[in-house]
Amino acid sequence: MKFAFADPPYIGQAQRHYKCPEIDHNLLVHRLVNFYPDGWVLCLSSPTLKGILNLCPDDVRVGAWVKPFASFKPGVNPAYAWEPVIWRGGRKRDRTEDTIRDWVSASITLKKGLAGAKPPKFCDWVFDLLGATDEDEIDDLFPGTGVVTARWKARQGKLTLVYRGEHPA
Repeated sequence: MKFAFADPPYIGQAQRHYKCPEIDHNLLVHRLVNFYPDGWVLCLSSPTLKGILNLCPDDVRVGAWVKPFASFKPGVNPAYAWEPVIWRGGRKRDRTEDTIRDWVSASITLKKGLAGAKPPKFCDWVFDLLGATDEDEIDDLFPGTGVVTARWKARQGKLTLVYRGEHPA
């Protein structure tokens, strides 16, 4: 199977954090639906959930990345300590397989060279949501730091990741 992972600059953040133009989310969802019928994942911010969800087919689901450690910003209370994840498709599971939750609790990453870099635990959860196996392909449409692709290759046994500090078990 072939899946897509899309973690574009969040709406309103492209120029500020990445010095790039805004992403056309209508076009992005169209691309995901038409080029990845096996399944896909789209990361987004909670303030944009309603608008982006309206662009999606009716059979998508929404999961949550809950951040026990998140960045607290002055004047922002309550803090943004979770992010929605829209996904569609994936491999069907039978009753003998573990049930995957539609949420994950994983702290944000720090000092990865790019705002929004995803932690390994988040990546593993995304792969599990899709039911991805070693034989599958995952296209990282916005590679950023490359952590998603590296994590996927490590999970497939095609790359050994070296961790400095605490191991993310």
